[in-house]
Amino acid sequence: MVEVASAGQADIDWLVREDAGVGAAWVSRCVALREYLVAREAGEIVGFLRFSRFWGRVPYMEMIRVLPGHRRSGVGTALFLAWEDAMRGDGARLLMTSSECDESRPQDWHRRNGFLETGAIELPGLQSVPEVFFIKRIA
Repeated sequence: MVEVASAGQADIDWLVREDAGVGAAWVSRCVALREYLVAREAGEIVGFLRFSRFWGRVPYMEMIRVLPGHRRSGVGTALFLAWEDAMRGDGARLLMTSSECDESRPQDWHRRNGFLETGAIELPGLQSVPEVFFIKRIA
């Protein structure tokens, strides 16, 4: 059974290791602001979701990652649904996320979870392909 909760101080080392692209200072910042959710099975972390707020208002799912041995078992969906419920509870009416344009599996996942493509931007020097953005209206 998957349990999802906000990440705490005790989760920082794991998150720094598994969300390696952002660095320890960013992980600590996000944990302090409660912008990480972690999924646990049998007490062990098996995935995380990191988010922020676009323009300081719109919840933006920056990263969702499930450890390889736990993929396609509902962990990602549990993380996403917990985040969606929390954002709805905070009064959000719109969610955002994105992926690189050549990442078909993440884009399919976003669509299966109710997101609609809304546009793309190029980020020269940061990515070799455009970033595709998705939105989802929630009530």
